Amino acid sequence: MSAEFPIIALTGSSGAGSSTITRAFEHIFWRDRVKAAYIQGSGFHRYSRTEMEQEIARACAEDRILSHYGPEGNCLDKLETLFFQYSAVGTGMRRYYLHTDEQARKWGQEVGTLTLWDKIEGKTDLLLYRGLHGAAIDGDVDISQYPDLLIGIVPIVNLEWMRKIKRDITLRGYSVDEVRHSIQCRMHDYVNHITPQFSRTHINFQMVSTVDTSDPFAKDSIMPTEDESFIVISFQRGMRPDFIELLSLLPNSFMSRRDTLVVPGSALLHAIEIILMPLVHDLVVKGRELRKVKKIPKKRKAGLHGVLRQSDG
Repeated sequence: MSAEFPIIALTGSSGAGSSTITRAFEHIFWRDRVKAAYIQGSGFHRYSRTEMEQEIARACAEDRILSHYGPEGNCLDKLETLFFQYSAVGTGMRRYYLHTDEQARKWGQEVGTLTLWDKIEGKTDLLLYRGLHGAAIDGDVDISQYPDLLIGIVPIVNLEWMRKIKRDITLRGYSVDEVRHSIQCRMHDYVNHITPQFSRTHINFQMVSTVDTSDPFAKDSIMPTEDESFIVISFQRGMRPDFIELLSLLPNSFMSRRDTLVVPGSALLHAIEIILMPLVHDLVVKGRELRKVKKIPKKRKAGLHGVLRQSDG
């Protein structure tokens, strides 16, 4: 952890709701004129999409487990190095995984490939990581020790599968059977390498539906809407917010335990901003004081920097 160059990590699998939290952070950053180096966890995958398919086939033939959830499918040592370097001097090396045709065209590469490693340029107030391994521990690698604010985004597992099924079928052209097989292959790594991270976070946001999601593979299954969901917000590692104030600011919210706040699903974005804004503000103010930053240039851009070809200016 570094007060001078703080790190915020969002950890959770894709489709877990991290895009909503990322959008909330963008709002917070614009209000406080925060320039954040944005790191996408997919950039630390070990293999391109084609290479991963080949490696998974080889692993299956050898009765081994390989997935993007586990350490074998990722460069966790390089992610730890980035966190270590940024916390020390405010920079480090990153790259991008090109998910879409649009991204691939901009880089002149194929979809599912990785760009070259590049240095984080420009002076930033903090680093924001979003990916699978923000609180990962594997052998000598301990990524969880570096973030100053660790946030878990984790819907109940059937809802997470429903989101993956919808995304993989509609956006990536997979069949239901292919998605089912993918989930089955990842389950070992999910249990051993993803879920333990949520006990190391400071705050967890968990989406719980109020409709039947018992069979996420059913053809007639319908994704729960925000109004058909609750957000369970758990505060850990000694974090004790002013619950009375939060209850007054978030209509229809209630406490289910002494460290747990529940809000309607439609209030997720509002709740995130109310809870996280003062935490981010304190990190940024302290960091600027230590770096002796007294005045922010008017022309300096705020928000997320490093989002696939976005300028770091």
